[in-house]
Amino acid sequence: MGLLDKNKTNKKKPTDKTNQRPLGACIVTKSLLEGTSQLKWMFRENNGIGTGWVALGDTDTQEYINQAENLTVVDFSSLMELEPLVRNIFYMPIGADLEFINDGMYFVDTRTGEEIREPVKHPLQMAFERNLKFLNQETYDISFFQNLFCKTEKMEIITVGEVDFPTGNVILADPMVYLGNEKYQTALEKQIPKGSYDVELAMIRSAMAGVRVAAARLKISNQIALRYEIAMPKGFELADLQKPGVFSFFGVDAGLACFADALTAKEYKTFLEEWHREYHNGNLYEDYFAPLFAENAKSNVAMETGAGNFLLWKLPKSGKKLVMFASGMGDGIYSAYWGFDQNGNITELIIPFMNPEYFS
Repeated sequence: MGLLDKNKTNKKKPTDKTNQRPLGACIVTKSLLEGTSQLKWMFRENNGIGTGWVALGDTDTQEYINQAENLTVVDFSSLMELEPLVRNIFYMPIGADLEFINDGMYFVDTRTGEEIREPVKHPLQMAFERNLKFLNQETYDISFFQNLFCKTEKMEIITVGEVDFPTGNVILADPMVYLGNEKYQTALEKQIPKGSYDVELAMIRSAMAGVRVAAARLKISNQIALRYEIAMPKGFELADLQKPGVFSFFGVDAGLACFADALTAKEYKTFLEEWHREYHNGNLYEDYFAPLFAENAKSNVAMETGAGNFLLWKLPKSGKKLVMFASGMGDGIYSAYWGFDQNGNITELIIPFMNPEYFS
């Protein structure tokens, strides 16, 4: 059914308004609201009015449209009451120019001829899915890694602090779920020199995704990385990557990741056991770490970037440090990549969470 029952052209389609919520303003012709025309054209422009959508009827002439008194502003949800199928095109971008095919009940993109019969995904959902396919490749062009840590109008690089590596054995894990669990944390095959190293975060400021951690970097030396390779887990070399059952990523199930030393991970396990014994009904994140993240959000670095999604934390007993940080768009599987200088020495370890190009 279209906008109107053709046999009752002066009545609007009955609708259920009980669950309506504001979606943003749009411009419609009064002929549509009055039932003297049926939806025919929709286009989206930067007109400064709400969603930017404009809806025209099949009987609307240019002369009719040119008269301001024949146009009115309503919430997009009101247009959905007249024709529910407009929900399918709500997320189409600025510049969309569509024709509604009433007898087939679908839209046609007048620029491409594409028929739109299903809901167009939110731009953030499309970016998320595209990013998901992009992650965890065996390798990337070197410019991808270099650009991740290049300050731009939308990218901010911050140094969170030093992580201690008393053994040089690197662990990657979600600190709320897997750190300290030898079965599920990821220990890397390559080692780094014992010491303490800065963790840098590449923060993206995205209109669609907000302020996010696009990548994290463990800065091991000041030498420039000229080559990168995926970081393999303990017991495996790069040549093993294509073998069945060999995986090069670590899992995130609480939206956080960290760099840690193997010894720190063991001590962290002890900390968890002691904490849960004392607070057997407690929630580690909500009761212990959330207040620390909230306090960190008030720090100068966090205030400057508008983000509090990272934390430099010390083990209560030994004082060993590790850095926790949000994993881009949240839960998933992520791979890390070693950077090597001209002499083949490790200079850094990078975990990419987001391709900034997809979220601009």
